[in-house]
Amino acid sequence: MTIEIFMPALSPTMTHGNLIKWHKKEGATVESGDLLAEIETDKATMEVEAVDEGVLGEILVSEGSQNVPVNTVIAVILEEGEDKEKLNNYKPSNLKPSNKEETISTTSITPQPVILATSVGIAPNSSSPSVEKLDRIFASPLARRLAEENTLDLKSIKGSGPRGRIVKSDVENFIKSGNTASEMGFGFPRTFSNVTGNGSYHDEPLSQMRKIISQRLLKSKQEIPHFYASMDCMMDELLKARKTLNEKLDKAQKISINDFIIKACALALKDVPKANAAWLGESIRYYNNADISIAVSVDNGLITPIIKAAELKSLFQISAESKNLIKKARENKLAPEEFQGGSFSISNMGMYNIKQFNAIINQPQACIISIGAAKEGPIVVDGKLKIATQMTSTISADHRVVDGIVAAEFLVAFKKYIENPLLLVLA
Repeated sequence: MTIEIFMPALSPTMTHGNLIKWHKKEGATVESGDLLAEIETDKATMEVEAVDEGVLGEILVSEGSQNVPVNTVIAVILEEGEDKEKLNNYKPSNLKPSNKEETISTTSITPQPVILATSVGIAPNSSSPSVEKLDRIFASPLARRLAEENTLDLKSIKGSGPRGRIVKSDVENFIKSGNTASEMGFGFPRTFSNVTGNGSYHDEPLSQMRKIISQRLLKSKQEIPHFYASMDCMMDELLKARKTLNEKLDKAQKISINDFIIKACALALKDVPKANAAWLGESIRYYNNADISIAVSVDNGLITPIIKAAELKSLFQISAESKNLIKKARENKLAPEEFQGGSFSISNMGMYNIKQFNAIINQPQACIISIGAAKEGPIVVDGKLKIATQMTSTISADHRVVDGIVAAEFLVAFKKYIENPLLLVLA
């Protein structure tokens, strides 16, 4: 029986994905666990493994294809003894009759339950939505990239490769022929001078990650009644403790200020569990563990890997895990379970010398804390002027879940741990 391979939903927000690369060619033997393809999701680039054995009979979605709807059949595997001729009149099970040689449509479909493993090959259940139309264009990744850079519609370019596949030279010849995007009505060149001649600019298409970030942040600000509370924390003792610890550690083991902050948040959440919560619409979920999401800047966006049960981990364990997750995030190698979920978020811009800011809540979590720079300056203590280092921390809270008193209690607990770093080292 022919085995269909589907575009998987690899994150909660994924409705479409980009097929970056096939690691198997048509006719290749496939065994369970073999790496089949690389899929770009809204969060990262994921590797897709086979869960069945056979021969890769036909690739239906070529490398470089963009915005492929979740649950689209992207390839088929022939089981032992099956002849490839069986695919001559093959129609994917989740499609209505359509022209197989047309381009992929970006018709919106309802996402299916998230597949948390990176393996695919199991057909969706009978309730899976059908795609009204799947059009497809065959083009090499280089041709697609060149077309994108020149804002060209691939449908207007005739391919000279096998089965009408568009290759780089086809795009180059199309451009040389004088058929520019603006003349064809498909849009504007990527770089051009404006009407007044006061300057030039270029437009870049949104990445899948940036699209999802914009949707989620807009949704958060529109739906969540944010309120903010700030508190200054004295940092001198923590900076001394960090210096003492790092003097005895190798470079790879050194502890960052952010590691202390993660631990302080985790312990403060155990002291004030009502801040460790999420809004579910008909109920409020209170988490038993402090799963801390840390905002990490990556190319074209932001991702939040999670230090799970941080209240149970030592400062040294948090430091090692944090370094590993940040490295994987910037290499697009995070597994779904490493960035999905979390009960509370930290956004730290102190390294950019930002004194204070108000972060947007990471739904469905109820709180996020914004960390500013630790700055030295004059303060008054017991009526006397002294020089000290202070860090401003601001909590953004969902008022549907967290009352003002809860946010205040959390900041008081957080301040206690930051200003008494021995509690963090020994916990």
